[in-house]
Amino acid sequence: MLEALGAQVVRVRRPEELESIDGLVLPGGESSTIDKLARAFGLRDPLVELIRSGLPVYGTCAGMILLADRLVDAITGQQTLGGLDVTVRRNAFGRQSESFETDLEFGELGDPPVRAAFIRAPVIEEVGPAARALSALPDGRVVAAEQGTIFATSFHPEQTRDPRLHERFLAKL
Repeated sequence: MLEALGAQVVRVRRPEELESIDGLVLPGGESSTIDKLARAFGLRDPLVELIRSGLPVYGTCAGMILLADRLVDAITGQQTLGGLDVTVRRNAFGRQSESFETDLEFGELGDPPVRAAFIRAPVIEEVGPAARALSALPDGRVVAAEQGTIFATSFHPEQTRDPRLHERFLAKL
């Protein structure tokens, strides 16, 4: 999605690769595995420092979990990178078979609504005073938030091919 929008994409697997980036996307996947790998490869501390220093970061699904300051239903020993003043619940929508798509109102993006794919997705249970909710499901559960240069969604916009959220992220760079 980012390459289609004209961005140069670099995969970050080692701390030295962080020196060449202007922003970071923390993707979906398994948040506890991403956490373990970030610590094993010496990425966790440099990432925390970059996030605190204002690096633009967009987290989708597992990426949202990693950016949360507080986590509900974490596995034993799981850590987040923090930076987003929210409380996130892992796997809030159940198993893989309970994945779904829906249209979301996303005020800043206007019409049409954002088509959102939720795949074993987290949900924001509480938005702290430093963060701001950007979108919620009709039942009120918050699924997108931002704080300064940090932006997170509990869904996967790349799955529905809507470029507006990635465009919004690129505008922060």
